[in-house]
Amino acid sequence: MPRADSINKRPALDPRNRLGYPQANLSVSTHLVNYVSSRGQAPTAGFDQILLAGLAPDGGLYLPAQWPALGARAIADLAGCDYAEAAVRVLTPFLGGAVPPETFAAMVADAYAGFDHPATAPLVQIDDNLWLLELFHGPTLAFKDIALQLLGRLFDHGLAARGEHATVIGATSGDTGSAAIHACMDRDNIDIFILHPKGRVSEVQRRQMTTVAAANVHNIAIEGTFDHCQYLVKAMFNDTSFRAEMRLAAVNSINWARIMAQTVYYLTAAANLGAPEREIAFSVPTGNFGDVYAGYVASRMGLPVRQLRVATNRNDILARLLSTGQYRTAAVSPTLSPSMDIQVASNFERLLFDLCGRDGAAVARLMGSLFADGGFEIEAAQLEQARALFQGVRIDEDATLAEIARVHAETGRLIDPHTAVGVAATRAAAGDRGVPWVALATAHPAKFPDAVARATGIRPELPARWSHLMEAPERCRVLERDLDAVQAYIRATGRPGN
Repeated sequence: MPRADSINKRPALDPRNRLGYPQANLSVSTHLVNYVSSRGQAPTAGFDQILLAGLAPDGGLYLPAQWPALGARAIADLAGCDYAEAAVRVLTPFLGGAVPPETFAAMVADAYAGFDHPATAPLVQIDDNLWLLELFHGPTLAFKDIALQLLGRLFDHGLAARGEHATVIGATSGDTGSAAIHACMDRDNIDIFILHPKGRVSEVQRRQMTTVAAANVHNIAIEGTFDHCQYLVKAMFNDTSFRAEMRLAAVNSINWARIMAQTVYYLTAAANLGAPEREIAFSVPTGNFGDVYAGYVASRMGLPVRQLRVATNRNDILARLLSTGQYRTAAVSPTLSPSMDIQVASNFERLLFDLCGRDGAAVARLMGSLFADGGFEIEAAQLEQARALFQGVRIDEDATLAEIARVHAETGRLIDPHTAVGVAATRAAAGDRGVPWVALATAHPAKFPDAVARATGIRPELPARWSHLMEAPERCRVLERDLDAVQAYIRATGRPGN
């Protein structure tokens, strides 16, 4: 069996000296990026305007009006690069000058200083042509930390510069909430409210949110599913008077800064495996389409991506879409991978914008059909365009458990059920094996100990810094899925914006 090898932050140089380019020669586009709404009715805005906005005024999602380009040399230079340095290089064009360069570099370095692995997002080989991209070495043991540790600092900087206070609101299917709370807790300029579906996240995920004692942290358990939580958050942002009164800011991946921060690990992983001289394929466990969309952004920036495999559990709206062209919601089914138990994948709207030729009015019509009729169908040409890069694969519960067991038997490693969905998807569907495959490992196995123990007989332990988790007192308010009730609680508990 292949030995599990880790690619750390300073791999040996390629014998052809491909990695030996001068670090200063980046070949990065210097165009300043502006942002437009996916629904086409909002004014073009700068990064400083969209950072705290979340949704655009027309209800759409912000995305770049033009994609910054990374040249081949700039991509190659990311191999062996310190992760924080790579993030500064990749992300600076998206800022449009909104953050001074020295301030941003210090912010990024601070965001990743607390990660447990020196590479931040290391690659580990588990098969002849398959690597895990470990994204769970941050404070809350999930990939959301990589974006949210940076987002919390960007919020703090933007609010301090304006002398303002904001109310951060987010919905979570498990990991976003704890990552957002740990990025925003104890910050003077922020109150944070996180909605999670009651009884539909793992105990570790829940406790990572509800045991935080910071006065500015508020947890709400909604009687419903993640989709209900997500609907409530969007409804609050669409309520313009409430949004202004409480100065709402978004931490879900409707916030563009979340997406841009996630593009970095696609680029660094690919560079360490030989890009841009060869293509790389990624398998991404996803429910809300945000993480895999970040891979699409990396491809638009110039990364040669052979395929983005959209790995879903039995809540398979994305796999069905890529198979049939029909985007139609169904009932959410609880699974071993609860962070993916989603039927309305918000970030698909951003891809839809490109599939519609950046016609915001067409996107608005389709999204209107989604909420009026429960779905829509994309045209055959649009489906063909999506399939040129994306492939959807559905992995059921038995296959998830089998993959956890298989990886452990072959490598000695434990993986969580979300990661197992991604790994299983690389084996379940035909694909080009002539390129390296990278499966995103999105959570530490100890966040889902019951599933891991069921598959392997081994109950993974939390890292020592979380040893107190199961004994710490919890704070959480249970509410019905009623917009008025949720808004009333936020008004009564939070501080109005200024």
